[in-house]
Amino acid sequence: MGEGLPRPTDATPKTGGFLAAILFAILFPLVLAGGAVHAQGAGQGTSSPGAAKPATEAAPQAVPGFWDPRRRPDRPDLSRLTVIRFLTETDYPPFNFTGPDGNPAGFNVDLARMICDEIKVSCTIQMRRFETLLDAIASNRGDAIIASLAVTPQMRARVDFSDPYYRAPARFVSRRDAVMREVRPEYVEGKKIGAIAGSSHEAYLKAMFTDAELHSYPNDEALRLALRRGDVDFIFGDAISLAFWINGTDSGECCAFSGGPFVESRYFGEGVGIAVRKGNDLLRQALNWALFRLWEKGRYTDLWLRYFSVSPF
Repeated sequence: MGEGLPRPTDATPKTGGFLAAILFAILFPLVLAGGAVHAQGAGQGTSSPGAAKPATEAAPQAVPGFWDPRRRPDRPDLSRLTVIRFLTETDYPPFNFTGPDGNPAGFNVDLARMICDEIKVSCTIQMRRFETLLDAIASNRGDAIIASLAVTPQMRARVDFSDPYYRAPARFVSRRDAVMREVRPEYVEGKKIGAIAGSSHEAYLKAMFTDAELHSYPNDEALRLALRRGDVDFIFGDAISLAFWINGTDSGECCAFSGGPFVESRYFGEGVGIAVRKGNDLLRQALNWALFRLWEKGRYTDLWLRYFSVSPF
């Protein structure tokens, strides 16, 4: 029943819990929050207008903002909440993994703890296999799933979701000596662009970048190798996994993002939310209120920057 749950991205390889924590600590160092900017315009398909020329200065770290300050959620009756039993998964670093002390760790886990602190309610966080999460919440073994569960029409038929708290945008990557500030179809006419065969990213290129030369590859390894070798001018794919690759040792510091994020929901999904049982409006509203408050206070930004030293946005 739980098989085939949608993920926003296969951002990082599956590894054992303690090993995952060590790899994460090595590959994705902390960054300072001083250069953060809110990407309130992330709904646009490309970065801000400008000439298509190589970037000469590093852009400030971009932090996604999915909350409109003009649409502040009403504070629900939080006194009716006594405990929130969060469910997460066992091995999806850096979002969920087992820490060196044996306890749940990761971006989703830290966010759940911040939500509990904001609501001022007791919380538990239980780790389960990803494919068992929906069954667990349906049988009242938990109250909320915070495990990078992608919001889809099929999932909405089974659970209710909070507002999105992150997305998995698509982005272009080029070699460092050919970075473009903005990528538009007319800027890459005749250029060779690689994508994973059968992916939503390939479908988007076929629909929108019709004058580019599309090259399809069977997997991430082949796609990224093609860019390193110069077989293609750009690759186009999931920005979260590409951000980790750019900042990791496998890239050999060859490459960098070109242009801004693409977040069209038709191709790249509605985002990631916290799932609750159908009809549990009190908890859903409490989560929305807490998420907005965390963003408004800057705590969400601080959390994001701790985990993403190269922003996918």
